[in-house]
Amino acid sequence: MPNPANRHSFSTRAIRAGHRRTNEGEQSEPIFATSSFVFDNAAQAAARFAYTEEGNVYSRFTNPTVRTFEERLASLEGGSSCVATASGMAAILTMCLGLLQAGDHVLASQSIFGATRLLFANILSRFGIEFDFVRLDDVDAWREGIRKQTKLLFLETPANPLTELGDITALAEVARSHDAWLVVDNCFCTPALQRPLDLGAHIVIHSATKYLDGQGRCVGGAVVGDKELVGEKVFSVLRSAGPSMSPFNAWVFLKGLETLELRMNAISENATKLAHWLTHQSAVKRVFYPGLVDHPQYDLACTQQSAPGGIVSFEVNGGRAAAWRIIDATELLSITANLGDVKSTITHPASTTHSRWTEEQRQSAGITDDLIRISVGLEDIADIQEDIRFED
Repeated sequence: MPNPANRHSFSTRAIRAGHRRTNEGEQSEPIFATSSFVFDNAAQAAARFAYTEEGNVYSRFTNPTVRTFEERLASLEGGSSCVATASGMAAILTMCLGLLQAGDHVLASQSIFGATRLLFANILSRFGIEFDFVRLDDVDAWREGIRKQTKLLFLETPANPLTELGDITALAEVARSHDAWLVVDNCFCTPALQRPLDLGAHIVIHSATKYLDGQGRCVGGAVVGDKELVGEKVFSVLRSAGPSMSPFNAWVFLKGLETLELRMNAISENATKLAHWLTHQSAVKRVFYPGLVDHPQYDLACTQQSAPGGIVSFEVNGGRAAAWRIIDATELLSITANLGDVKSTITHPASTTHSRWTEEQRQSAGITDDLIRISVGLEDIADIQEDIRFED
């Protein structure tokens, strides 16, 4: 079966790319639920292990279902290689282990996922890698924070949970001028709304658990980039350390990719309506959403992304107590810290996703006790609005 190339549209590649139909003639991609593969003879086994012959070896690092997901996501992101992992955090860890060593320095945004910051500051720092954190939207701070030992710049844009944006093109120039790599977590937008590699980034990170799946079914991650950084350096860690994606999860993510573009555009439309509605509620102090014209980086969002995305955060009057009352009063929205689901979810970041940060760290990142985050899904927008009850 011909493998759709980059000349095909995004929606076509999201459905077709990576699938090599077997002799069984299947329409849907099969799940290869096997731990190992059988070789024709001893010579072929030796060649596969030596990488002088392409082919399956062991499902820890070569599985046809996982490979289909990797090739499809790489095609959508515009990369030449992808390594699928057991989770989004495993993707970040595997990337760091593949590219960094003791004595290296990483400059990261202070507006990153709570677990990512803890991975950097509390775990990887124990192995001689140093980390500093700067404001995501301050290009000068990034430029000034780079050292001679800086090997990698890391950010997520839009950021969790305040939807701040990093200027990928500008930061790519900063990274290249200092012979460093720019790594972008594209979880909130996915390639349906934003393509960091096209804007100059070296590597893209995904938590496939979120929008790539889209229905909250499985946990997984991915690293996308070129053949040298990802196909060799990152892959070598996966092969030896084994933070592998299961074939079943890869199959679920493949089904998610088929509807990715439709879902992301529809979710963005719903989120835009909700954000505008929240700005008119007297109990709401401030709304954070890139689709609002008063967002400080609205213009950047319009040029860097094709749509604003599905995350809306807002501050309410009355502090933590008021925020918890609003969350607890919901009946339709799911109270969970996960996001990217067709089911809308609601959470209190300061006591969940960023609860392990110090109070000082949360305050410096703008994560206040009165902040609520909603991952907008595909329910009717009127029903979502009705479920968010404010005190008179």
